[in-house]
Amino acid sequence: MSRPDTTHEFFLLTSLSIREKIEMNNNRFHFPSIKIGIVGGGQLGKMMVHKARKMGFYVTVLDPTPDCPAAQAGAEQIVGSFYDEDRLRELVEHSDVTTYDIEHTDTKVLQGLAEEGNKIYPSPVLLETIQDKLRQKDMLNKGSIPTARHEKVDRFDTSCLGKFGFPVVQKAQKGGYDGRGVVVIKNGDNLESIIRSESFIEEFIDFEKELAIMVARGIDGEIRCYPVTEMFFDERANICDMVVAPARIEKEIEEEARRVAIRCVEVLDGVGIFGIEMFLTRDKRVLVNEIAPRPHNSGHYTIEACLTCQFEQHIRAITGLPLGSTRLLCPAVMVNLLGEEGHHGHPAIEGLAKALSVEGLSFYFYGKKTTLPFKKMGHITILDENLGRAIEKAKEVKDFLRVKAEVNA
Repeated sequence: MSRPDTTHEFFLLTSLSIREKIEMNNNRFHFPSIKIGIVGGGQLGKMMVHKARKMGFYVTVLDPTPDCPAAQAGAEQIVGSFYDEDRLRELVEHSDVTTYDIEHTDTKVLQGLAEEGNKIYPSPVLLETIQDKLRQKDMLNKGSIPTARHEKVDRFDTSCLGKFGFPVVQKAQKGGYDGRGVVVIKNGDNLESIIRSESFIEEFIDFEKELAIMVARGIDGEIRCYPVTEMFFDERANICDMVVAPARIEKEIEEEARRVAIRCVEVLDGVGIFGIEMFLTRDKRVLVNEIAPRPHNSGHYTIEACLTCQFEQHIRAITGLPLGSTRLLCPAVMVNLLGEEGHHGHPAIEGLAKALSVEGLSFYFYGKKTTLPFKKMGHITILDENLGRAIEKAKEVKDFLRVKAEVNA
């Protein structure tokens, strides 16, 4: 059979749906087979770009920072705000399918674009629910998913904030990210830190462990779960500090966490990868805390430790391809590299050579031009057949691997 005209074939491919592209010519792909758009070009976008390009896909990102991390990885970049209607339209119409590496974008614009027939996963309607943490909680409860007791805050006084007793957690309904928008109010005299915007209060959970699980769901409803992990937080900024995989929990709790996580994604009718954060209470209940509709910090370990990493899995899910195996190949510990307190400016990594001498360690630097206190600048993953030994190695590396500023401002 003669080879078809490549120019004609390329323009034919750009007009077809994703599934038609995959199924045409006996499942044969033609480069660039699928064009992916990502709202956000940070570290999550960067790692998605690596996997998408490995598969021969073309990626465009929208990000306000020129030469953002995802652009450094080879994506075409549209420079603009996540809320710029014209730039969002340009991204979506330039792509066969659009996704996100950040929740903070204009869902109304994206809903309109989806209604015009553009493929956007997870759906903008789902994203709008996730953006509002109170709506997210209410939707989970309607789906019979266990969460901490919570209630809308109408006024900022002791009688309102103390309804569940002290301490109590207050959360901003919108805009919270990486520890921001969440405060723990210890008593009625501790009101100077309250959030004075739309918010809700939540019962303070005296938990035994904080757990997380990544769940992928394809366009056809296929679901794959990753191992349950333990998360540890830097209390100074309430930001994830370390992730241990697999979680050191009983088999029954692991099975319950997986069941609840799958139910979350089904209730949301999600497509893509989802990070489900949970509390394990001291009386062994599993409560859902929050859901991220994208690759998540708690899934970074999957790059080295699982057969299919979370970033490739997300690409597979949103493009209608079969999901990959989530089997854990080796126990792993992931440590976030956060900007040091008191350091602002061009980043300088201290202790890198020593860290790279640790057996089983992989190092990632995200390519951000400026470091700030507690800003996520990179991460390390340590693999070891002995999980306890991996944890000890991670703790040792944390003591000397630092991200500081070349000239502190």
